Amino acid sequence: NGRQTANGEIFSQKKMTCACNALPFGTWVKITNLRNNKSVIVKVNDRLHPRVKRVADLSYSAAKKLGYTGHGLTRVKVEVLGKTKPVGA
Repeated sequence: NGRQTANGEIFSQKKMTCACNALPFGTWVKITNLRNNKSVIVKVNDRLHPRVKRVADLSYSAAKKLGYTGHGLTRVKVEVLGKTKPVGA
C-alpha cells in the first residue's frame, strides 16, 4: 500500500484496481466470482511477476466485494470493458 505501480499510479488497497499481464494499462474489466456470481469493475494498473499464471490479482477492496478474502484464490470470469470508464465504476 502506498507504493508505485507499474503504470506510475500509487497503489491503494481501497481502490478498485487489479494487476494483469494480458491486458494493457488503463483497461476496465468486469470480474465475476463464479462461486457466488458477485461482480466488480476494476482498472488494470499493474503487472504480475512473469512466472505468475493467474489472470488477475485484485486489490483488497475488489476481492472483498467479490467475497473471497481469506480464501486465497477463486475462479472468476473476466470481461474486458474497454479503455473508457464505465458508468457506475
